[in-house]
Amino acid sequence: MTKTFYILIAIFFLSCEIKQNRKTPDKKPNILFIIADDMGKDALNGYAEGTIKPRTPHIDAIRKSGVNFTNFWTYPTCSPTRASMITGKYGYRTDVRWANQKLDENEVLLQKYIRENTNNSYATAVIGKWHISGYDTTINPETFGIDYYAGIFIGSVKDYYNWPLSEKGKQTISKEYTTKKFTDLAFNWINKQEKPWFMWLAYNAPHTPFHIPPAEMHSQGDLPPYTKDVDPTPYFMASIEAMDFQIGKLLNSLSKEDRENTIIIFMGDNGTEPIVTQDPYDKNQVKRSLYQGGINMPLFVSGKGVERKGIDNNLITSTDIFATIAEIAGVDVVEINDSKSFKSLFSEKKSIRKYQYSEMKNKKNDAWTISNGTYKLLVFADGNEEMYHLINDPYEKSNMLNSPLTNVEKKTKEALEAELLRIRN
Repeated sequence: MTKTFYILIAIFFLSCEIKQNRKTPDKKPNILFIIADDMGKDALNGYAEGTIKPRTPHIDAIRKSGVNFTNFWTYPTCSPTRASMITGKYGYRTDVRWANQKLDENEVLLQKYIRENTNNSYATAVIGKWHISGYDTTINPETFGIDYYAGIFIGSVKDYYNWPLSEKGKQTISKEYTTKKFTDLAFNWINKQEKPWFMWLAYNAPHTPFHIPPAEMHSQGDLPPYTKDVDPTPYFMASIEAMDFQIGKLLNSLSKEDRENTIIIFMGDNGTEPIVTQDPYDKNQVKRSLYQGGINMPLFVSGKGVERKGIDNNLITSTDIFATIAEIAGVDVVEINDSKSFKSLFSEKKSIRKYQYSEMKNKKNDAWTISNGTYKLLVFADGNEEMYHLINDPYEKSNMLNSPLTNVEKKTKEALEAELLRIRN
């Protein structure tokens, strides 16, 4: 009897020790992916570009508490950037290379990919600007495998206070300031979720028109209604500040547990509108161009699982958002389509890419560009080429091809051309 008693006691303590040493599986993180519209580095704190900056304490906090990816390339306009992120494919593969072009309905989007590869462990929503189905408003984004969609279907609104809200395949007219409405929709959806969530929150701010946000959301003073005769910069800054105000409101609405279990990705989709562009960018080097001011955009990641802080200079493209978010969600993927996950950079310093690529095609121009981080080559379908040394000439003022290249520069150009050929074929 005594021997049996001691054996039972030993088993009890051993089981307690095993339970104490056994780690509780980490809860899958919530993913908050925030996209700002037409906002380049010259319009945001943390960058040398531009001298007039908005007051953005919440966006600044995301940047300061995590990783600032300074070599992030997008596309020159809204639609191809969004299509590349949500499919993980370059624009020439999806045929979305300019604004208002339509993504094929057979494409497997990120949200569906996550659902199919994690046993439907995430709730997914897209709120705000869609802009990858052309002008076909009969399409409901939920048919692509997204649990919930609400927002503006095309690229912009004519009035921030009077605009068509698409939800569940139907359109109504909203009279609420778009940035506030999108934030409220995001909060309402998040508040209903009982499993980990992936929120794709695409603001149309600070895209034109320059309509004044509610006064409590910005610090630009008592602005009169905007006309073409006045400086648009304060209105542009007010729109960014209102977005920051609403981001803060959304983050503060999360419970402490949810906030600690949420990873936040914040980015700009393409360069600033020329009318509000600041030095050192020229007005032809921002939105709608393949120069750095048009495609080298802000990208900050902080929150759950992000152990590093500060600047990371890895070459990253908008396609990489696909694999990165999929891996965060638990999919066993590091590379898919044209997408390479940079999730590992949240905790370690390493190299992800040797080259980065972007492109554009509209009625006037067909062009593509590639960089190895030091040199950048632009190739136009009409035969013109430009090459820049991004370390010595970061704002692309001096085309190297206007002078004879050194042997090293010739070999570098050949390597860039070879990689372009590999990518595009």
